[in-house]
Amino acid sequence: EQLVNGIEQSIQLLLATDEVRPAAVTVEDEIRQGLYFLATSVWKAVPRIHADFRRALRAYYPNEQADGTPELPPFLRYRSWIGGDRDGNPKVTAATTVWTLKAHRTDALLLYHRALNELRLTLSVSDRQVQMPLELYHSIEEDKKLVDLPERRWRQNAHEPIRLKLMLMQAKLDRELAEQNSHTYTATQFRADLALISRSLGGAGLSSLTEGGPLADLTVQAKAFGFHLAAIDIRQHSHVHETATHDLLKFGGVEADYRSLDEADRIDVLTRCLENDQSLLSRDAEPDEDLRELLDTLQVVRKAVETEPESIGSYIISMTDAVSDVLEVLLLLKEAGLWQMSDGRITCPLDVVPLLETIADLEAAERLLRSLFQHPVYQKHLFARGNLQEVMLGYSDSNKDGGYWMANHALHCGQHLVAQTCAKFGIELRLFHGRGGTVGRGGGRANQAIRAMPQEVQNGRIRFTEQGEVISFRYAHEDIGRRHLEQIVHAQLGALADKSDQSSDTREYDIMQRLANVSMKAYRTLIKAEDFWPWYSTVTPIEHVAGIPMASRPISRKSAAELDFEGLRAIPWVFGWTQSRYTVPGWYGVGSAFAEVEEAGEQLKSAYPDWPFLQAIVGNALREMARARFVIAERYAAQSGENLHERLAAEFDRAERALLEISGQSSLLSNNPVIEKSIALRNPYTDVLNLAQLELMRRYRKEHDPEMQERLKHALFVSINGIAAAMQSTG
Repeated sequence: EQLVNGIEQSIQLLLATDEVRPAAVTVEDEIRQGLYFLATSVWKAVPRIHADFRRALRAYYPNEQADGTPELPPFLRYRSWIGGDRDGNPKVTAATTVWTLKAHRTDALLLYHRALNELRLTLSVSDRQVQMPLELYHSIEEDKKLVDLPERRWRQNAHEPIRLKLMLMQAKLDRELAEQNSHTYTATQFRADLALISRSLGGAGLSSLTEGGPLADLTVQAKAFGFHLAAIDIRQHSHVHETATHDLLKFGGVEADYRSLDEADRIDVLTRCLENDQSLLSRDAEPDEDLRELLDTLQVVRKAVETEPESIGSYIISMTDAVSDVLEVLLLLKEAGLWQMSDGRITCPLDVVPLLETIADLEAAERLLRSLFQHPVYQKHLFARGNLQEVMLGYSDSNKDGGYWMANHALHCGQHLVAQTCAKFGIELRLFHGRGGTVGRGGGRANQAIRAMPQEVQNGRIRFTEQGEVISFRYAHEDIGRRHLEQIVHAQLGALADKSDQSSDTREYDIMQRLANVSMKAYRTLIKAEDFWPWYSTVTPIEHVAGIPMASRPISRKSAAELDFEGLRAIPWVFGWTQSRYTVPGWYGVGSAFAEVEEAGEQLKSAYPDWPFLQAIVGNALREMARARFVIAERYAAQSGENLHERLAAEFDRAERALLEISGQSSLLSNNPVIEKSIALRNPYTDVLNLAQLELMRRYRKEHDPEMQERLKHALFVSINGIAAAMQSTG
C-alpha cells in the first residue's frame, strides 16, 4: 500500500511540474549538473568497482597474495569539458573556467570532509589497546603548527591518535574551503595522510581495516578524484587558433599575413618562433578581444597547473587537419608560459590532442601523424610528455559528414592507422572516443564498442565521452552506475586478455570499403539534394528544437537566424530525425550499399559470428531501425510538397533485408526481446505525442497572433520533450 501511494504521489508531482525550463541554460547550470553525478553515484561507484576488483584478485589469484592484496592504481578516472569546451560556445570564457575549477574543488573538499567524519566515527582505535607508530604522533604535532582543534577534542580523544589525525585533516580542509586560493593542503598531502593512517593500522596488526571498508574506499577516491573530482579539458576550434596566431605573429613583427601562407611556410614560421625563447607580445601590447580571451584562458590554465596540477586535463584541437594546427597551439602555450624550450629540452604540463572529425580527416590520419611525429620540435614535445600521444576521434561529425556505414568504417580504419603510425614511431597511444548518445553519433553499448576496437589499439588506455541524457541513464541510480562501470572495465580487461585475431582479411576489408563508398554516395546524394534542406526543416520540428532552453551552446555554428545543414550541429541534426521517427543517421545508405555490392551480404554473413566490429555496427543499426516508425514518419513527410518519404522508406526496406540476412535474425530485435518489448510498449503512447506535435506544428504555421503563437510554441516544446523521453534520446 505504501508503494502504491508513493507511485501515486510521484505521478501527482510530475503532473504539477513544468516540463520545459523557464529560462535559458547557463554554463554554470551545466557544470552543476555534471558535478551532481560526480558527487553522488560516480563518487560511490568507483570505490565499489575497486573493491570488486580486489575481491576478484583474492579469489582467483590466491597464490599472488602472499604479501597481501596488491595495491591497485586508480584505473577509473573522470574528466570533463563542461566549462572548458569553448568550441562554438561564446559563453565559455576564461572567467567561466575559473568558476568551473573552483566549483570542482569546493565540491571535492566537501566530499572529503564528510568522508573523514564518517571515518572518524568508525576508527575508534586506542593506543591503550594497540601500539601506534611514532610517525603518526609526529604527524599530529606537525599538523598542530598549521591548524588546531577545540580543547575538548584533545581531552576526549587523548588516546585515539587516528581520530585526532582525521580531525586535523578535516581542519586543514576547512581552511582550504575558507581560503579558496590558499592551496596549502594539496591532494598529494591528503593522500599521504591517508597512507600514514593505513600504515599505522597495519603496524598495529589491524591491516584488515585497510584492505576493505571505508578507509580503503576513501583511499581509492583520493587517488581517482584528487581535489578536482574531474580534470577539466580545454577545447577550441583550429580556426580560432589560426586567427589568434595570425594576430600574434603580426603583433610580434614576424609575419604580416600568416593566414595567406601555405602549409609549408606556416610550419617554417611556427618552428622558428617555437625555437626562439622571445615572447611575441610586448607588455604594452593591446591584442584584440579574441586573442586576449584565448591568452587569458591559458593564464587560467597555467595558474591551475601550478596550484593543483591534476585539475587540468588535455588541450583538444577541434577540426585538426594539418601539422600547423598543432604547432599553433604550442606557440600559444609558449606565449602563456605553459610551453618552454631550454637547451633543446621542452617542459609542458599539457597533452595537445588532435581531434579528427570528418571522413577526410580520418582517412588522412596516418599522413598527419607521420608528419607530426617527424617534426623536430614536436618530437621533443612528445618526449617531454613521456612519448604519449592522445588522439580524439569525432563520431558525431563523421556521421553527419559521411553517413552511418562510412563513419563507422572510417573510424575503425582510422584507429588502425593511428595505432600503426604510433607503433612505427615508438609512441604510446591513448585513443579518445568522442561518442554521442545515439547510434547516429557513435552511441550504443559501451562494452560492445570497446570489444569491437581493432586489436592494435587494445593497450589498456582508453577515453570516451558520456554526454546528454546518457549521463542520467547511466548514473542517476547508484547501482546502475556501478553496473555500467563493471561492464566497461570487464570489456577492457577482456579485450586485453583476448589475443585472437579479430580483424578482417583483405577481401572483407575491400568489401567494407566498397560498401562504405556506396553508402556515403547514397547518403550525400540525399543531403546535398537541392530540395533536401527545405524538406527537412519543414518536416521535422528543428526550428522549435532550436528554441528549447536545452543547453548553453548554440545549436548552430552560424548565427541563430541562419539555420542550415552546414551550420547545424550533430546533436540537433539527429534530434530532428528522432522526433519525426525516421532515425535516418543510424542506417541511411546501408540499403543502397548492399544492393549495389551484391556479394557483400554472403561474405559478411560468414564473417559475422567472429568479428566483433561487424557485430557492433550491424547490431546498432538494427536497434536504431527498430526505433523508427514509418507509419508516423509518413505523416510528418505529408507536411511538405516534396515527397522524399518513399525514397527513405525504400532505403529502410533494403537495409532491413540486408542486415537481417547478415545477422541471421528473423526480425530487427529478435535477439533482443527486452528492448523489442520495451519499444512495442512505448509506441502507442509515443504515437499520440507525435500526432499532437504534428497538429501543433500545423497550427503554429497558420497562427499570426503573437500571444497564441507563444502558447503553441510552449506546447510544442512540451511535445518535443515528451517524444525525446519516449524515444529515450535527444541526439
